[in-house]
Amino acid sequence: MAEDTLFDGNRMRASLRQALKTTRSGLGASEKMAAAEAVAHRLLAQLPESGGYLGGYWACNGELPLHRLQMQLPENWIWCLPVVCPGRQLRFAPWRAGDILGSNRYGIPEPMTDSEACLLPEAMQAVVLPVLGFTRQGLRLGMGGGYYDASFAFRKSQDAPPLLIGAAFACQEIEMLEAQSWDVALDAVATESEWIDCRTKENR
Repeated sequence: MAEDTLFDGNRMRASLRQALKTTRSGLGASEKMAAAEAVAHRLLAQLPESGGYLGGYWACNGELPLHRLQMQLPENWIWCLPVVCPGRQLRFAPWRAGDILGSNRYGIPEPMTDSEACLLPEAMQAVVLPVLGFTRQGLRLGMGGGYYDASFAFRKSQDAPPLLIGAAFACQEIEMLEAQSWDVALDAVATESEWIDCRTKENR
C-alpha cells in the first residue's frame, strides 16, 4: 500500500512538472528579464548584511536567470555556483564572470574546480535555488534529481544558515504539494511580485 501511494505521488509530481514547464515556457523574453531584475532587487534587500558565500545557479531550460543578482552583489558577498558530486551531493565553487566553465553530466555549466576543493553546503551563508513549483509553506518542486534535498538535508534539523531561498516566476506558485520525507523546505521565495517568508505563522 505504501509503495502504491509513493507511485501515485511520483506520478502526480511528474504531471505537475510538465504543466509547470509548459506555463514557464510561455513567458516571453522581456517578461523573464523584467522578472530577473525584480527578483534581484528583492533578494538584495533581504540578504543578511553580514555577507558571506552565496550559492546561485546557472539558469537553464527557462529557469529564472540570476545574472542581475550576481552583477549587483555587494563586495562582502562571494558568488558561488554548484558543482555536481557523487551521491546526489552538491558543493559550491566561487565564480566570477570570465572564469572557465565546463559542462556537468546534465549539460549544465559549472566551475572547473575539483570537488574536493569546493565548499560544503554547510559553509554557505545563503543559497538561491532554482524552482519549478513552490508553495507558500516552502515546499519546492524541482526537476526530480534530488540534489538540493540531499545536499541540504541537515537543514531539516537545524535553523539557517544557510538561508534557502527559491527564485521563481509568480506563475510557478502552486496551492498545494504533498510533502515527501526527503523534502527540505525553503525559508523564503522571491518572485517578481513579492517576497514570501515561508517561516511566518501565516504561511505555516
